[in-house]
Amino acid sequence: MKRVAIVGVILAVASFMFAQARATQSQNPPAGPPAGQQSTAAKPNAPAQEAPPKRPPQAKTQPEFDAFKVASANTDPAAVEKAADDFAAKFPDSELRVILYKTAMRGYQNANNSDKMLDMARKALAIDPDDPEALVDQAEVLTERTRDTDLDKDQRLDEARKSAERALQTIDTDIVFPAGTPPDKADAYKNLLRSSIYSILGTLEFNKNNFMAAETDFRKSIDAYPQQPDPVTVLRLSLALDRQNKYPEALNYANKAVELTPDGSGAHTLAIRERDRLVQLTGGKPPAPSTGTANPPQSTTVPH
Repeated sequence: MKRVAIVGVILAVASFMFAQARATQSQNPPAGPPAGQQSTAAKPNAPAQEAPPKRPPQAKTQPEFDAFKVASANTDPAAVEKAADDFAAKFPDSELRVILYKTAMRGYQNANNSDKMLDMARKALAIDPDDPEALVDQAEVLTERTRDTDLDKDQRLDEARKSAERALQTIDTDIVFPAGTPPDKADAYKNLLRSSIYSILGTLEFNKNNFMAAETDFRKSIDAYPQQPDPVTVLRLSLALDRQNKYPEALNYANKAVELTPDGSGAHTLAIRERDRLVQLTGGKPPAPSTGTANPPQSTTVPH
């Protein structure tokens, strides 16, 4: 999700600029349809029109936008959260509330504060229940941070699945890019989100020991954004293949995971362990001193 977070910040800035433009326009709203465009309201026999595409959140008044600018100036996620709460109390119907809560969500994500990240996702979804980014972040936290000992485990994982599946449905309808965004850039971002969603769904299946279904979802995740595969997803695909005794292919992805994961990270250590285990099982020679054994993988959850 770090990949999504970076692009999400860019989109938040773009939404900020759009809100500023709309706040100015709201002071002098147009009296009728744009020049050259005829209204269909006076045409009773006109064919039914599709619902208009979703537009970015926008300010209704200049004071609302001015307050939004002040709240947006904060950089610390806790300060952004407080500013968002204050802004929401002052402008309870503002469409811009969701931008502030998603900004705080990203800040907490970068600070590795998953509990607060989930809180901000929930606040954003309370305003816009179809926001794909908030749905994805909510699903990710619930998937990665739910333990077998949690009393509400089943409820949390069910919510994670529903959020991920809903995000798949709303990616094409509820992400609105600023005018002039190149189509390839918009498509790339949507595919990046899809990649994250399929990784979440694969992890949910993996943790239920549904390794074939997990394999399918992990492959979809990698195929959705092949130019930058998520290292943890690659490692989890290797583990899913391993659990199905597909050792040669599992070794192929374990090697890729070793290459992609940062040196010294927990995921890199597990990737090396998985690679060495599979080398032993396939009768090869490890390229480096082995850190694992030929026993089955001990963990079904790989840290980021």
